[in-house]
Amino acid sequence: MFLVATPIGNLEDVTTRALRVLREVDLVAAEDTRRTRRLLDHFGIVATLVSLFEHNERSRISGIIARLNDGQSVAVVTDAGSPGIADPGFPLVRAAVAEGLRVESIPGPSAVLAALQVSGLPTDAFTFVGFLPVKHGARRRLLEEYSERRETIVAFESPHRIDRCLEDLEAVWQERPIALARELTKIHEQVLRGSAREVRAALREDQKRGEIVLVLGGRTRASRAAEA
Repeated sequence: MFLVATPIGNLEDVTTRALRVLREVDLVAAEDTRRTRRLLDHFGIVATLVSLFEHNERSRISGIIARLNDGQSVAVVTDAGSPGIADPGFPLVRAAVAEGLRVESIPGPSAVLAALQVSGLPTDAFTFVGFLPVKHGARRRLLEEYSERRETIVAFESPHRIDRCLEDLEAVWQERPIALARELTKIHEQVLRGSAREVRAALREDQKRGEIVLVLGGRTRASRAAEA
């Protein structure tokens, strides 16, 4: 089984190995078959597709494992980025590993790493926390917990909640540096850096759309001194 990373925006970011694997496998398990079909068509790849998304993943596992045990090869892809990283894939990988089946990563584009690289914040140690909670209270409590961490924090956020999230960050992170990266590798790619207050002020209403990654500076000795 191959876990194939796909472009997060710019189709030129797909690797030659990913394209070869997608051409050669017996089955492609895709989060959104329509979106994956467009990707395959763009590169002239003919493949058998089956859906594998959040709400059907567990029911699909036994069938995919049976194919693997029969000697077939399967590629797992999500809408963008790496399978299993805040996307479907983990339960299937766990089942394949339990069966003693070979699982390979075909690495490639990652919104987490791309945002971290351009954030201007320390990259030597970081924690990826996935999507922040939808509800205000849970999000605020989690941000307060993360605010005590020394390493950089990377999180996904929905454009529909970014205003409220930045308000929470302004209260919790105060003047500590953050970065907001949106639409990475796409035409309208944007990175805003500064305090949560500065980022919130700079983010225009028409920019509150697309894929958003937040990179939050850790609680360093300098930031502790500034808070004192």
